[in-house]
Amino acid sequence: MPPQPRPPAPGPPARDTRSLLLRGAGLVAIAVVAGLLWFLIRHDSTPDEPVAQPPSQSTGAYQFTKVAGPERSDDCPATSYGKTKEFFQDNPCQSLVRALYTTETGGQKALVSVVVVGMPDSSKAKALKALTEQDGTGNVTDLVRDKTFAGTGTPSLSGKNSAYASKVDGTNTVIVLADFYEKHTDKALIEKIADDALRLSADLHS
Repeated sequence: MPPQPRPPAPGPPARDTRSLLLRGAGLVAIAVVAGLLWFLIRHDSTPDEPVAQPPSQSTGAYQFTKVAGPERSDDCPATSYGKTKEFFQDNPCQSLVRALYTTETGGQKALVSVVVVGMPDSSKAKALKALTEQDGTGNVTDLVRDKTFAGTGTPSLSGKNSAYASKVDGTNTVIVLADFYEKHTDKALIEKIADDALRLSADLHS
């Protein structure tokens, strides 16, 4: 009897294509979820807080540069004179911030004092504004007058050629004095500068 042929060696088991497809889909899903989580971690859904721009430099007709201050106090009688000093003795302020700025326009340089006085209520703030608007009633002492700031040719901000501007912002009274260097005079222009400088009070609020 002739020898029988050997049965063929068993080959590798047939692949379960469906199982492989499901496994591959699972790995893809895991990769997608992991990628999404990483994206969310790297990119917080809460937007960053915007960086506030100093109002003194972002809007307005003139560009101002701070050269002194802010000087802070709560003793307004000690930093005022005339009837304004008397007013503070009867109506104490809650805060006082003083600063000096310079600006240049048309080849002329001006010095500007900005004062923010915090009063107990808006009625007192309005009363202070009404008082300092009048001639001969004194004022809050600016940083030039009290010799905190000095320099060659520094103008007297309480002189006859200086400009005055004021406003009430809630319980705050804002007072501005401005004058040109080198004894330059331009009443209309210095008054425009003083009015524009009122916005600088936003930089000085406590």
